[in-house]
Amino acid sequence: MPALQDIRVDHVSYSYDGRLPVLNDVDASFAAGRITAIIGGNGSGKSTLLHTMARLLTPREGAVIIDRGNIHSLAPRIAAQSVGILLQEPETMDDLTVYDVVVQGRYPYRRFLKGLLPEDQSAVHAALRRVQLLDLSSRKLHTLSGGQKQRVWIALLLAQDSDYLLLDEPTTFLDLAHQIETLDIVSRLNRERGKTVVMVLHDINQAIMYADHLVVMKEGHILRTGTPEEIVDSHLIQEAFGVSCQVVCHPQGGCKYCVPLRARR
Repeated sequence: MPALQDIRVDHVSYSYDGRLPVLNDVDASFAAGRITAIIGGNGSGKSTLLHTMARLLTPREGAVIIDRGNIHSLAPRIAAQSVGILLQEPETMDDLTVYDVVVQGRYPYRRFLKGLLPEDQSAVHAALRRVQLLDLSSRKLHTLSGGQKQRVWIALLLAQDSDYLLLDEPTTFLDLAHQIETLDIVSRLNRERGKTVVMVLHDINQAIMYADHLVVMKEGHILRTGTPEEIVDSHLIQEAFGVSCQVVCHPQGGCKYCVPLRARR
């Protein structure tokens, strides 16, 4: 099997309803087999960039290139085999069981008018087992906690078995324990299965902790890119977020850690 290629965002611009561009000539590369976090203030274009990469939005200019070519030129089924996305607010499926939700990850592989094949059932069971939800597979989605629901969506992506995983704020609405649980699952998928992960995160310290590479955005542009160790400092945080902070060495692990500073009254 040939090596997976980087995702290439090639001079992409996008605007809503012909207004001022939300993305303006964005040019970036997202390394195959690594975790990249897109960070920046509200309205910086983070989610819009991710949605163009997932072909949910079509850029006004430029292209998004994956190993199979321009993602916006691929047939939907082929694109779904390559790229899986977890939205900030996934489609409501509250009346479906956990199993039936995860089964939808197999749709890109199913033949017309064919039921689930043994390999589909095996993929669904393996996905549920990996996120520790096999014993809840018959439960309706609306009966689950927020953290359990997030694991269901991750199981759907696992069943889909895409090489590239695009996650739009996967920790939104979760308490701290479930945020860490979710990011730990994503990290294991990257380490153990070689999945390429691109995720939008609001928490700069979680981005530093889990990402190999950061893409920092501001006003629809790429402000900085690089490893957390290379680029994170108080000047970057001030420029990207308008917040004064002190960047220190975390007492466990030695990675950088941002401590916001309160303005003096």
